[in-house]
Amino acid sequence: MKKIKPYFLHFFLFLIFLSVNTPSFSEIMILSKCKSLKDSFIKNEYIIDLEKSLMIRNYIYDNKTYKKYRITDLSIKKENSIEKFIYEDNNLFFTDKIGYPQFYTQLLFEKNNPIIRIKTVINNEEGLRNVSTCNKVEIFDKES
Repeated sequence: MKKIKPYFLHFFLFLIFLSVNTPSFSEIMILSKCKSLKDSFIKNEYIIDLEKSLMIRNYIYDNKTYKKYRITDLSIKKENSIEKFIYEDNNLFFTDKIGYPQFYTQLLFEKNNPIIRIKTVINNEEGLRNVSTCNKVEIFDKES
């Protein structure tokens, strides 16, 4: 049986020590006071957690928008929070695809950009459209 050399063992222990005691940094981007091109809100914000690959949207419809959607869908809530997984592609952040392979939509975010877009794909034909513009974009580094 081959014996492990002491310097290799020290190096290995040093790597373990670094991985346990090195703080990791991640970013959270908060887009707040977002104005929709279609609906009105009392509150409309998006929180993009890059470490968790998660987008959280918190919103409260105003009375007019709430009544408009409530007429056709009794499950609509005036105040809601939605979580979607996100992934990064060429410095763009996309939510999970909603729909079928031939037709799907995704929200699209760019770092430090107040405009939120929706990507629609129908039979490999892609379209982008603005859905919201946010008045405030903040990026926080969090240490864990």
